[in-house]
Amino acid sequence: MKKLVLLGSLALSLLAASASFADEQALRIGIEAAYPPFAYKTPSGQIEGFDYDIGNALCAEMKVKCQWIEQEYDGLIPSLKVRKIDAALSSITITEERKHSVDFTHKYYFTPGRLVMKEGFVLDEQFSALKGKNIGVQRGSTADRFASAVLAKAGATIVRYTSQDEIYLDVLAGRLDGTFADSIPLEIGFLDTPRGKGFAFVGPEFKDPQYFGEGAGIAVRKGNTELVGKLNQAIDSIRANGKYQEIQGKYFKSDIYGD
Repeated sequence: MKKLVLLGSLALSLLAASASFADEQALRIGIEAAYPPFAYKTPSGQIEGFDYDIGNALCAEMKVKCQWIEQEYDGLIPSLKVRKIDAALSSITITEERKHSVDFTHKYYFTPGRLVMKEGFVLDEQFSALKGKNIGVQRGSTADRFASAVLAKAGATIVRYTSQDEIYLDVLAGRLDGTFADSIPLEIGFLDTPRGKGFAFVGPEFKDPQYFGEGAGIAVRKGNTELVGKLNQAIDSIRANGKYQEIQGKYFKSDIYGD
């Protein structure tokens, strides 16, 4: 009987150790699932999108389990700092300002910023046509920084939102005259859909590194060079073995990695 108890205790200890090991091997990744086609929710509540698929591919390459933690975009970096997540993979642009708070992998894609307004709107080089216009941006995003620094000076009123989907609703309702964001989600998530009828890109592509940085990277806690190194190696691996291109082809018609 004592042997059975001892064996039972040993088995429980092994199970506990196994569970502990599994927990240690889980990578907690923060994501905002309201930014199609990079991350969004299906009707059943499942997260899908380019960012989500890339994260799962990286976890598979690193032989760790992805533990996805959904939250609002402007809470991702604060969550890293208080150790609620280990990484944030949610189309976060690598900028010098953000490097003061977190460390980044190298980019996994790059897209310029664009302005969407009603078809036929003409944007001059000084942006003076934006005077008195209400432009929606996602709070805390690269678009927010650019719009606040450049478009607001031209007289535009910058209105900040939690998610890009909220912005589209107010554009359609006429409460906003336009929105400024990354070109790909604007195109695929709005202009290429029925609700985007009557709207178009206006003005040029914006790529100034001061605002648009080096592309989208994965953010980790400051000083976690080991995780940055593993993620960089995994990014390089999935680009070399074709997995990156496979995922990219699922969502986009062209290469979004950039130069």
